[in-house]
Amino acid sequence: MNNWHLTEGWLDPPGVSWIEEQQSWNFVLYASRASRVVLLLFNADDFDHPILEFEFDQYRNKSGPVWHCCIENSRAPDALYYAYKVNGPQKNEDGFFRFDFDKILVDPYAKAVHFPPKFDRELAKHPGSNLGKAPLGVLDTDHPFDWRDDAFLRHDSDLVIYEMHVRGFTKDPSSGVPTAKRGTFAGIVEKIPYLRDLGVTAVELMPVFQYDPAEGNYWGYMPLNFFAPHHEYAMGKESRVVQDEFKMMVRELHLAGIEVILDVVYNHTCEGDDNGPNYSFKGIGNDMYYMSVPGQEGEPEFANYTGCGNTLDANQLPVKKLIVDSLRYWRHEMHVDGFRFDLASIFARQSDGSISVSQPPIFSQIVTAEDFLNVRLIAEPWDAAGVYQLGYTFPGWLWMQWNGRYRDALQRFVSGEQGMISELMTRIYGSADLFPDDIQHSCRPWQSVNYISSHDGSTLNDMVTYEQKYNWDNGEENRDGSHEFKWNAGYEGEEGAPDEVVQLRKQLVKNYMTLLMVSNGSPMLRMGDEFMQTQNGNNNAYNQDNETSWLDWSRLEKHSDVYRFFKMIIAFRKTFGSICRSRYWRNEVSWYGPSGPCDMIGHSQTLAFSLVGSQNDSQDLYVMINGSDQQIDFKIVETPPIKWKRIVDTSLPSPEDIIDFGRCTVMQSTCYPVAARSIVILFRDT
Repeated sequence: MNNWHLTEGWLDPPGVSWIEEQQSWNFVLYASRASRVVLLLFNADDFDHPILEFEFDQYRNKSGPVWHCCIENSRAPDALYYAYKVNGPQKNEDGFFRFDFDKILVDPYAKAVHFPPKFDRELAKHPGSNLGKAPLGVLDTDHPFDWRDDAFLRHDSDLVIYEMHVRGFTKDPSSGVPTAKRGTFAGIVEKIPYLRDLGVTAVELMPVFQYDPAEGNYWGYMPLNFFAPHHEYAMGKESRVVQDEFKMMVRELHLAGIEVILDVVYNHTCEGDDNGPNYSFKGIGNDMYYMSVPGQEGEPEFANYTGCGNTLDANQLPVKKLIVDSLRYWRHEMHVDGFRFDLASIFARQSDGSISVSQPPIFSQIVTAEDFLNVRLIAEPWDAAGVYQLGYTFPGWLWMQWNGRYRDALQRFVSGEQGMISELMTRIYGSADLFPDDIQHSCRPWQSVNYISSHDGSTLNDMVTYEQKYNWDNGEENRDGSHEFKWNAGYEGEEGAPDEVVQLRKQLVKNYMTLLMVSNGSPMLRMGDEFMQTQNGNNNAYNQDNETSWLDWSRLEKHSDVYRFFKMIIAFRKTFGSICRSRYWRNEVSWYGPSGPCDMIGHSQTLAFSLVGSQNDSQDLYVMINGSDQQIDFKIVETPPIKWKRIVDTSLPSPEDIIDFGRCTVMQSTCYPVAARSIVILFRDT
C-alpha cells in the first residue's frame, strides 16, 4: 500500500521523532502564517555549513497550520543537530509579524538545546544571519533509563515545601559537594541526607527549563525552551547526560520520600520585545505565540503583562497544546510530581489582554486531563500588570496558591506592627476569607501555600537584619509589586551587631518559623533560611550568580542552634496532625488574649489559641503569641484545668527553645510569662 506519510511526514507529534522501522526522522512544526520553511541539519564538526537543507513543499509538506516532513537517516547519517529558517509576512505588513528568513530558529518542541562554541546572543537581536552562532535543537533517539521501582509522591498533612535554586544550593565550595557536582542536579542528590534530616517532604525547584546562558538571569525565569533541562545544571553538557542526571535526581529524591515540584514559566520567553533576540517563537509565528497591543502609531507591538517584554498567548490552540504537552513530558518522561506556575494569572487573559470572567480553557484543559488528576498544581495568582486573583477568584479549580496575604500579615506582625491580631488569626486559621468552605466554593485550607520568604524578596535573616535595600544596579521592587515589612532589631546589618541584637534576630526568625508551622495550610520555606542565609540586604538577586545568591554552608555551623530549631519545629508539625487538616478547625479552636477573651483592639499585639486534637491525633495544643516589646503574663484559659507541657519558647536559648517530647515536664502553674517578641507552645496528651 502506498502511504504518503512515509515520504511526506506524519502530522503528529510536534517536534522531531525517530521512526525506528523506517530509520527516519519525522519533523513537525506549527507555523500557520509561514510562507516558506527550511529544515537544516548539522553535524558536530561544522555549525557554519548544514550537511542537509530540506525545503518544505507547501503542497506535500503542509497540512493546515502544520509543516511536516520525513528525512531518512541515510541522507544525513552524521546529523546531530537541527534548526529551521522560516519566512512570512513582514513587520510593515498588516499583522503582528517578526519573520526573518536569515535567522536560525530552535524548534519549540526540542527536547535538548545545543549552544555552539561561537554562540552569540547579540546577533540574534538584529536582522541578518546568525548561522553558526545560534542555538540548535538536538537529534537524539530514545534511550532507556533505569527508573527501578520509582513512583510518584503526594504528601498531605506532612507536606513541607523547600524552595531551592539548583545551582545556588550547592555551587559554593562550602557545600562540601565534590567540585564536579557543585551547582548541579547531582549536587542535590549529594545533599539528600541533609534534606531528610531537616524534615522537608517536597522540593520546589526554581526554573530548570533551558534558558539563554548569555541573558544574565540567574534565577532562570527567562526560558528559551519548555522541554529541555538547562544544560548548565548537569555535570556533562550532552543531552542524554543532562536528561539522565535530572532523572537520577528525581528517582533518588523519590526514594528518600521527597516530592519534586518544578517552578514553570509559561507566561513569557527570553525573546523579550523588539529589542530582544529572535531565537525561536518570534521567528516561527510571532502572532501565534505572543499577545499584542496597539502601538503609538497603530502598529501592533508586544503586550507586556509579565514585566519581561512579552506575554505568551495561551488562548491560541498551538500554545495551549505546547503548554500541556510540556507538562505531560515533565510528568511522564521526567517523573515530576507537581508544578508551580509563575505569574499564573496570565492564563486568565484573553488575546486582547482582557480578563476572562469565566474559567479560561487552559486551566480546565490542565485540570481535567485524565493523566493529570493527581498532579500537584500551584499558582502564583497574579501577574506583573496588576491582576491579583488570590483565593477563590483564581480560575484554576482547587489549585494550591502562593498566599501573598499570609506573607504580608506575618511580616507585618513579627516586625512589630500593631493592630494585626484579627488578620493574624485569619491567616493562622487557614485564610478562610480567601478560600471559603461554604457550599458554593468548598475550598480547602491546604490550597493556601503559606510562606514568609521566597526567592522573590529578602531572606528570612535579612528581614530581621536590614531595613534598607542593597540591590546595587539590579532593580528595586519585587516582581509582584509587594512591599516587604522588615525590622532590623535596632541595628542595620550583620557586621558589628551586638550579641543581644544577634540573639533577638534569631528569636524573630524562630517566631516566623513557629507561626508558619502552627498555621493551617501548606507551609513553604526558602532554602538557607534554616541557617540564616544572607544576601547582604539584596532583596532582588535575580542576576546574582555569585556568592550573593549561593548558599554559604559555613553558616550551618555558625547558626546550628537555629537549624536545630527549624528541624525540630518541622518534626513537631508532623507529629501534631491536628494542625494541618484537610478542613478548617471550626469548633476545635478557641481564641484568647493574655487574660481571657481575645483582644483585637487597635494596638493589640497578643494572641493565644487552643486547638483540640483531631480524630487521628489525641494531643491538644495551646499557643501563646506576644508580639509586643514587653513581657506579658498569659493565663492559660481552660476549664477544667489541664496539665500542660511546654515544648516551645522562642525566647529561651538553645536547647531549651524547643524540647524533645521525652524531656517535657508538666507545668505547675496556670500562668506563663511570655517574653517580649516571643511565642510559647504547650501540649498535652488527652
